[in-house]
Amino acid sequence: MRILLTGATGYIGKRLLPVLLNKGHHVTCLVRDRQRCVFSESITKSIEIIEGDLLHKESLDTIPKDIDIAYYLVHSMSDSRDYEEHEKTSAKNFREQLNKTTVKQVIYLSGIVNDQSLSKHLKSRLTVEEELAKGNYSLTTLRAGIIIGSGSASFEIIRDLVEKLPVMVAPRWLKTRCQPIAIKDVIKLLERSINNPEVFNNSFDIGGTEILTYKQMLLGYAKVRGLKRWILTVPVMTPNFSSYWLYFVTSTSYKLATSLVDSMRVEVIARDDKLTKLFNMQLLSYEESLQRAFIRIEQNEIISSWKDSFVSGQLFGQLSDFINVPKYGCYTDVRVMEAPRKENAIEKIWRIGGKTGWYYGNWLWQLRGFMDKLAGGVGLRRGRTNEDSISAGDAIDFWRVIYANKTEGRLLLYAEMKLPGEAWLEFKFRENQLIQTATFRPKGIWGRNYWYLVMPIHEFVFKGLISRIVK
Repeated sequence: MRILLTGATGYIGKRLLPVLLNKGHHVTCLVRDRQRCVFSESITKSIEIIEGDLLHKESLDTIPKDIDIAYYLVHSMSDSRDYEEHEKTSAKNFREQLNKTTVKQVIYLSGIVNDQSLSKHLKSRLTVEEELAKGNYSLTTLRAGIIIGSGSASFEIIRDLVEKLPVMVAPRWLKTRCQPIAIKDVIKLLERSINNPEVFNNSFDIGGTEILTYKQMLLGYAKVRGLKRWILTVPVMTPNFSSYWLYFVTSTSYKLATSLVDSMRVEVIARDDKLTKLFNMQLLSYEESLQRAFIRIEQNEIISSWKDSFVSGQLFGQLSDFINVPKYGCYTDVRVMEAPRKENAIEKIWRIGGKTGWYYGNWLWQLRGFMDKLAGGVGLRRGRTNEDSISAGDAIDFWRVIYANKTEGRLLLYAEMKLPGEAWLEFKFRENQLIQTATFRPKGIWGRNYWYLVMPIHEFVFKGLISRIVK
């Protein structure tokens, strides 16, 4: 079948794409930024990539007219203050464009919306469903709760909390019940819904085999990891305080933490299990989904991560907007050093950040990350999705990868930390010389003062960094 896949670079889309290809489908990926579509060579050869922004109706003319099935997996969550209106507009534009095609079915992954008092986030999900349902096609909606898998936001937040805090004084929403489901099962259900008349014009709640409180999920994780943890819930934490608590302890951004706390006060429990019975599926338990996630992590096979979404940082627009490093009105710190073992130096650059760290003055990088967190930035806790590979759009600590070409030996990073200006860090080679360039474009007088204030630290850190890379 000819399938249109939106959200192909997102957490769900990256995992669904190879499954669709293995089933023999012809897949067209609709993306905002082609540069972020970094897949394996075998996948790239098998798909068609088109650019389009759902917020701009005219850009959607690139969608083929002869598609059979379309997946709607885009989700702004908290990337702007107007995300509710943005999601509604995106769904409306998508629907109107699909009405011009031969599409028979749209499959939409939403959230469970059975509670009488929905969060802002879940109301937005329901609004999108209502907009998509007005199209000249059959809509199938899968409503999921908490999705557990390597790299998922829920899993990473649970991991951060349990691994870092032996004793937790936590908000009362930890007593809220939910029904977690494994990412493996979500992908199966999405794939098996294709062109099945029994799911046309219907919505299905999808949840795992157990109903648990968030507290039970944290303790369940601790059990799998063999850790002793004590959790005390208190009624005095306001939503704002809860958001800050989640933000400072975990790797989530503050905007995302706010949306999550808002949603975590609402029970997300499936009405029934009609879809799993229809497909005769045996779902994984919560413990089994955790164990599968750890296998992926240990084998360094995390296919996708929520951290690579722009929602996890502060970069908006396309990567191409930042690939041309400015020169006018900028300050630069340029270091050049001979690299007799060029290949070894490139390998070091490609492992920078995350668990590896920054090779020199790591405590200063950690201090800068802590200060950034205090200022409302992303800090260092995002780490990186893969330990030894880098693709455009990836997050590396408080940087975003703008360009990465290992053969060329060039890596360009854009700073997502809180700064009075914009900053880039670039590594590139001229024959056997490594050129390391830090560029800062200040904003106002404070931006200029900031550069001179941190110049002594840059002298220490950047000199040590390039020395360790070429050593």
